[in-house]
Amino acid sequence: MTPAPPGLVAVAAPGVLAGSRTAREVFDTALRSRRLHGSLVLTADADEFRAACATAAATGEFLLVTGDDTPADELLAHLPDDATVVRVDLDARDVDPSHRVRRHIRWRGTAGLRFAVDDWYFQRTSPATRVDYGPDPDQHAHLRLPDPDVHGPGPHPLAVLVHGGYWRSRWEADTLHAAATDLTTRGFATWNLEYRRPDRHGWDATTADVAAGYAALADLPGPLDRARLVTLGHSAGGQLVGRLTADLPAAGKPALTVSLAGCLDLHSIHARALSEHAVAGALGGTPAQLPDVYAASSPLARLPLGAPVAVVCCRGDDPDLLDASRRFAAAARSAGDEVHVVEDEGDHFSVVDPSSTVWAAVVDLLDPLRRGDVQG
Repeated sequence: MTPAPPGLVAVAAPGVLAGSRTAREVFDTALRSRRLHGSLVLTADADEFRAACATAAATGEFLLVTGDDTPADELLAHLPDDATVVRVDLDARDVDPSHRVRRHIRWRGTAGLRFAVDDWYFQRTSPATRVDYGPDPDQHAHLRLPDPDVHGPGPHPLAVLVHGGYWRSRWEADTLHAAATDLTTRGFATWNLEYRRPDRHGWDATTADVAAGYAALADLPGPLDRARLVTLGHSAGGQLVGRLTADLPAAGKPALTVSLAGCLDLHSIHARALSEHAVAGALGGTPAQLPDVYAASSPLARLPLGAPVAVVCCRGDDPDLLDASRRFAAAARSAGDEVHVVEDEGDHFSVVDPSSTVWAAVVDLLDPLRRGDVQG
């Protein structure tokens, strides 16, 4: 059993969180949810900030809450060279490339503090191996392997996770750390895939990266049973794994494709302007302007997928996403695909929350693959 990590210190630059009772509540709630203790230090001036960072660094990696574009390497030049931080910016910022920044949580508002606590926690309790599949910093995945003392020497089933966030760069693979860790403790090797997002690199790069990240599984060492491979995509990731399955040859398709509150009908999601026209922003235009791109990208337009698919959704999600999931499931079944439907109470993130009832149903759905009762 992994020992509990030490306390977590978060240091806020002068004036950044001053007077924000909400920020402290979010931070404290995040600590309690992971059974952690820690402190949020609000600094008043540059000297106090430098001293607080030095004290925090003595405890190990800490959270650095900033409010401008100054690189962390400059802000923390007084610290030992190996000091690392999870940088948190509540508003819009470019990625900080500083070598001291292990992860940069940005542009997620006050909730970014919660995501930062979770990232720090999982880095300590269930560290992953980063594997690059391309030269860009976003072309990598986090690999976790089951404990051989608990699950034996393998070969282990393999779960590929693809995150969502309406295809926007501020949302990253850290949003699926909890789901990946839970599956790993259940005996799955997990491959939590990061990829270039279209807001910075274009739609073709995103599609190519998901395919390349999936193909990279063939080169992974270790006791992995690729015949028992499942892909799970959350939100926009549901669209990406659905399209991936449609694109793959029959022999290369996963044993099961799981959409977790997925964006499965790009035409209706665009028409209903979800997340401020996120689909057109990602694909680079409207269906009228790019009919072939939409036809190739929308899972509903690619039916039949030619492989088993599970559609997981919650009744408290955006009703248009819920509607798209229900229509996709019905259409996939009519097209001849094997379809499993999991529908429960909850919201958009319940489907990737290991403490939820809908996640328990997902785990039950995957259990035959875990046991080896189903072969791809």
